[in-house]
Amino acid sequence: MTTKRNSENYGTGHDDGLEPLVPLDIGQLDSVNALVSAMSRTAFGGRRLGEAADALEAMIRDEDCFRVVTISGAMTIAKQGLVLCEMIERGWVQAIVATGALMTHGVVEGAGLLHFKHRKSMRDEELFSRGYNRVYDTIELERNLDDTEALLEEVLSAIPEGSTLSSQQILARIGQHLNHNSAGRAILGSAVRHDVPIYVPAFTDSELGLDFAIHNRRLRAEGKTPFSFDPFLDLEDFADRVRAHERLGIFTIGGGVPRNWAQQVAPYLEISADRLGTDEPIRRYRYAVRICPEPDHLGGLSGCSYTEGVSWGKFIPESEGGRQVEVFADATIAWPIIVRAVIERLDSSD
Repeated sequence: MTTKRNSENYGTGHDDGLEPLVPLDIGQLDSVNALVSAMSRTAFGGRRLGEAADALEAMIRDEDCFRVVTISGAMTIAKQGLVLCEMIERGWVQAIVATGALMTHGVVEGAGLLHFKHRKSMRDEELFSRGYNRVYDTIELERNLDDTEALLEEVLSAIPEGSTLSSQQILARIGQHLNHNSAGRAILGSAVRHDVPIYVPAFTDSELGLDFAIHNRRLRAEGKTPFSFDPFLDLEDFADRVRAHERLGIFTIGGGVPRNWAQQVAPYLEISADRLGTDEPIRRYRYAVRICPEPDHLGGLSGCSYTEGVSWGKFIPESEGGRQVEVFADATIAWPIIVRAVIERLDSSD
């Protein structure tokens, strides 16, 4: 039988410690932080946006927390690169994991080259013939990529032939080159100045990776020893940095390889201890913020929820003090708003 509800047992909300919502009165708000804070007391995506700012603030205020930013999607060509620069320069980030394409477009921007709006009247076959590479509503010039190849060629030419390299080492050298030769503000330049390593796990899946391969072919044709590329140097360097900190935080834009590569360090340490008998520390992410519009029911990794990650030993569950917020939104909208709100909070408390 179905039990009928008894109105004498109805709760008031306050009885059970529920938090009341507050109408969003935008006429009374005078800053981005005030808006985001007020949104955290509303519902749906607005509440998640506000809670993400709260979680990022907590992550940053925890001075013993090793904070990782993972970023995928065309965020640099979408002109979000300076948002990440701001986070780096304010000391919010201790490591970055990204896609190679994102870093390639960032090098273009850092070298002072331009991206353009796509004009819908130009068909894709016309764009191809003109050397215009389309990324949704934005154009990357093929000339820019040629200039990037020349820049990488100059960087690699200064490294002894036959050296073994990783993505982090290559990107650090590009950042040094940009700092010495360009007045522009760029992710790689800011990362080098603030000693923030950048890892690209799928390095060959990028223009920079192809340029590296072409440089090696050129060396072979000249009878010289090509470079070796060892992605496990990245893995061990990142794992060493994680081992050195008891608390971890992750801020993710999108998903893909960068997201999971950074997260799998926890299982890596755990299975190393189990299978090799090593004395590895237990490391799981305590703080986590993700901005990504993909839902989990599609079955892709980019939609993998943090609670699912708990089952893999990647995150501390909320019941044990973990703090995780997922925002289902376009990062070009949500990311700047969240970062600006937290900047205002931290600046006002200094």
